[in-house]
Amino acid sequence: MKMFVLMLIFLYVSQHASAVDMDEGDHFLLPCEFPTFELDDPTVVWTRYDLSPSTVHQRQKKGDDLKNQNPLYRDRTSMRTDALETGDLSLNLTKLQLSDSGTYTCSITAARGEKRVTEVLLQVKERFPFWANVYQVLLVLLADLLLVTGGLLVHFRQYFMSVFQVEVDSGAESVLLPCKTTVCLPGDVKVKWRDRDGRTVHVYQKDSDKTGEQHRFYRGRTEMKRNLLKPGDFSLTLKYPTDRDRGTFICTVYNREGNQLMKKKVLLWVEVCQVEVEEGVESVQLPFRTTGDLPEDTEVQWRRKEPEPTIVVHKYQNGSDQPEEQNQFYRDRTEMKRNLLQTGDLSLILKNPKVRDTGEYVCGVYSRNIWRLKTVLLQVKDRIQDTDQTVDIRNRSSSTDPTPLMADQSV
Repeated sequence: MKMFVLMLIFLYVSQHASAVDMDEGDHFLLPCEFPTFELDDPTVVWTRYDLSPSTVHQRQKKGDDLKNQNPLYRDRTSMRTDALETGDLSLNLTKLQLSDSGTYTCSITAARGEKRVTEVLLQVKERFPFWANVYQVLLVLLADLLLVTGGLLVHFRQYFMSVFQVEVDSGAESVLLPCKTTVCLPGDVKVKWRDRDGRTVHVYQKDSDKTGEQHRFYRGRTEMKRNLLKPGDFSLTLKYPTDRDRGTFICTVYNREGNQLMKKKVLLWVEVCQVEVEEGVESVQLPFRTTGDLPEDTEVQWRRKEPEPTIVVHKYQNGSDQPEEQNQFYRDRTEMKRNLLQTGDLSLILKNPKVRDTGEYVCGVYSRNIWRLKTVLLQVKDRIQDTDQTVDIRNRSSSTDPTPLMADQSV
């Protein structure tokens, strides 16, 4: 049975309520964000207090803890594997049912007792019968045909959701997500781009961008052409794409009554940045460039995901480096460029790279208005002096390295 979702979000911090209409009933993302990477031993719990047991999903640093999960949600919930490292604590709920309607609470607790709560009111309703949907579509088509030229066949084709695939290398300054039509549309349409999780990427209406509606993950990184209504070009430019931008983007065009005129999908694939270097070189750079003029309260944190638990490689906050937050293995071996907030160059310089530095590094950018992420895979290869050959250390036993990498207890 197909469903549609009406979601109301109440955030205690902003004390601002917003509503989102979703028409896909197969899964839904309940949003929750908080910088859990700043907390000691955090735990995230999604609950519904009208149920017993009330736990919908629980995540700790070591992974999911579902022993107390309500049976109604078994095998239907998931969170990002790096949720506690990135602060994206959203819960993905699949196979929506009418019984899923209710208030969901996202709670974050830590060793020092910090706590933040976000409530999401989820309402799942049965979709109209098939005959009612057909009748509604016919009425919309009939009304829009009075405004849109080109005939019924051309107009109906705009309702068909075409999928376009775009690939881009990591490090590109921008990528164009195409969305075009040859049909002449009214001059007062609203264009809305969303990502696969339903987050607002960009909104354009009445000859201007509605930046206040953007999700902070995309703030300052999107742009649409001016006078776009004349050529029917609703394409979106996404600046400095990273691997975290992968997925399906949806461009939807509405008339002033809110009826959908056109809907298109664009599948974006961004390669993960990979850096290879031989042990013994003076330094290696882990690249990350984004838009400049970042807010003064921006925190930049490079972390290494392997080995577990994740460790802090470099931290920049309050206008300066924070060496006391670093893992001891990286002390005096990292450096970031000057004026990084102004230039947007957040690359990390790692001095004297060693074989033990091989791994996955994630750079997080956080402020009240900005949230960005990038992954860099670093491969440091061993260099055998006698034969001057490079060998791949991925299949070598870790026992060959007598000095294990130790994680700070504070992480």
